[in-house]
Amino acid sequence: MSDRDPVSRISRVSPDRVEVRGRDLAGDLMGRLTFTEYVHLLVVGREPTDEERFFLDLLLVAIAEHGMMPSNVAARMTLAADPDSLQGAVAAGILGAGPVLLGTSGACALVLADAVATAADPRELARAARAAGDRLPGLGHPVHRPVDPRAERILELAEARAVAGAHVAYARRLREAAEEVWERQFTLNVALASAAVMLDLGCSPDLVAAVPILARTAGLLAHLAEERARPAGFALARAAAERADTS
Repeated sequence: MSDRDPVSRISRVSPDRVEVRGRDLAGDLMGRLTFTEYVHLLVVGREPTDEERFFLDLLLVAIAEHGMMPSNVAARMTLAADPDSLQGAVAAGILGAGPVLLGTSGACALVLADAVATAADPRELARAARAAGDRLPGLGHPVHRPVDPRAERILELAEARAVAGAHVAYARRLREAAEEVWERQFTLNVALASAAVMLDLGCSPDLVAAVPILARTAGLLAHLAEERARPAGFALARAAAERADTS
């Protein structure tokens, strides 16, 4: 069998046993691992270190919920239209979550990983981005100014636990370079802080990009539970229709 054959190595199931990443699900994992630890095992293929578990927990808490954003509104309106489709409402919310609403953690990870690996001058990155009319991912926030409290807490804990390394340092330098090039203040937001810390922990950019999706699913479920108890979906739809009516 070659590596190109369509085989999954995540789990195996038999009549009396379920194996996940080579471990006995019922006999070893259930009752021992937390969900955060289990997610890491599933995605990465091994159990996390104490610091990986701590910061994965931290980031999931930091970004699970952020108010009545459009992705949450879409989920609520979907549930209002089909009250029996909880999974459809969650899917609607996730499909509506992109770099504007979910954050640019994945893009931040790619920029930071390449910049640190190549020792790129952050001022050159900032100048190139401005010349191209682009933005640097992870800098700026529509609400949190001058600081993103979630990002500051992540970086504070990374420093306190001696996890912050080259990627956190580069993220700070990139903000300084952007402020110099654009001649204005930028917020180092939660996406850039998350990416920097996870990279310093040795995580892949793919895992960095996956964390916000998992976290936001929990936030969506909270909004949908509230939608069932105190329906707002149709009111949100009416409000949108009234705002859009230009006749």
